[in-house]
Amino acid sequence: MSILVNNRYIMRICIIGGGLTGLSAAYYLSRTHHVDVLEASAEAGGLLSSSPVHSTFIERYYHHCFSGDAQLLSLMDELGLAADLTWLSGSTGYFSEGHIYPLTTPFEILRYPLLTLRDKIRLGLLTLRAGKYQAASYDDMTADEFILETCGRHAYESFFAPLLRSKFGDRRHDVSAAWLISRIAIRSDRGPQGERLGYLRHGYHSLISALCDAVSGNGGAIHTGIAVRSLEKTEDGAWMVNGAPYDAVVSTVRPSILTSLGGPSLPEIPYQGAACVTMGLSRDVLQGIYWVNIKDDAPYGAVIGHTNFAPFEWYGEHIVYLASYFREHLPEGHEERMVTDFCERFGVSRDEVRWHYMTVDTAAGPVYTTGYRDLIPPYEVDGIYCAGMFSSSNYPERSMEGSVVAAQAVVELITSREVTHE
Repeated sequence: MSILVNNRYIMRICIIGGGLTGLSAAYYLSRTHHVDVLEASAEAGGLLSSSPVHSTFIERYYHHCFSGDAQLLSLMDELGLAADLTWLSGSTGYFSEGHIYPLTTPFEILRYPLLTLRDKIRLGLLTLRAGKYQAASYDDMTADEFILETCGRHAYESFFAPLLRSKFGDRRHDVSAAWLISRIAIRSDRGPQGERLGYLRHGYHSLISALCDAVSGNGGAIHTGIAVRSLEKTEDGAWMVNGAPYDAVVSTVRPSILTSLGGPSLPEIPYQGAACVTMGLSRDVLQGIYWVNIKDDAPYGAVIGHTNFAPFEWYGEHIVYLASYFREHLPEGHEERMVTDFCERFGVSRDEVRWHYMTVDTAAGPVYTTGYRDLIPPYEVDGIYCAGMFSSSNYPERSMEGSVVAAQAVVELITSREVTHE
């Protein structure tokens, strides 16, 4: 399999999955080895894939990055995207019983009527202290218990419980405090105008496109529409993918899928699906706010006003996401239910909705239940390298940064491995 070129062995490496982790690993490995990326979908990108909108692109699932994402920012710089990275302010709000309550500035938070002054003080202290907690040490404590202990029952029922319900459904009481603490900490880079968040001028399509171009330019191959059907371990300990032999295999797919294909036996990590409706509107209905959480019972948990974050001029219309999560099966007619509810709830007539479409991923991400840390697979299991949203770098909250770091971890393991010429 490996070949000797200029006194150096070139490995043949298969990467299962063409999302951000798989493409990042392919980018680093293709510099010195031959890489095949197998992606079951019709295009690369995974959850970071995009659709064309007028003269630019929009992600099928909302994304942004953070100022502390050192490895992601370094990768974008290597790919020549630094000039396209812009830092924007992400404002927040809470929708309840027909009203949007802005919650970006300290003054807006003080005016919020659904929490008492004591609730707000305790919530403020939690936000200030979140970065000082050792989040992983709270893995066995539920988010419910942690909030009740730190913020009290009224804050839990009025503020946190609806958020947990909309994001995790019937698993919400199993979610660990480690996830919640990390979630609060990562979103604490705030100024008077909101969170400081990064976005690329032409969307993250630019990042995916640049990675694909770099891999191809290095002699690697990205095979879309090619699902992995089988994994088979050979007598010498190597692995065959779809009947083809490789010196190394990197799997970025859900661990249970890897096991079902014939890979090593891995713990079952709970996942949930995501259904995201993207819409083009003729006007802004979110009062200029980027991220509006829904307190009421609705078929979606948040409304993300993309053009209240990225400049409206980039698109020429107002773009909104409706975010929902599900387990096992998505209810029939879910897209129409979400659009109809949104129009009724926010006073939008159907002729103001210029277009909409729904994107669904049945395994969009892990559910960080208590005890999750013990389920995380190592980066190498029985000769297969595992990296993805389930990796330790994405615990206790997943991010683009965590996906790039996971890719770098397996790349380091592979490149440090001594290869014997056959």
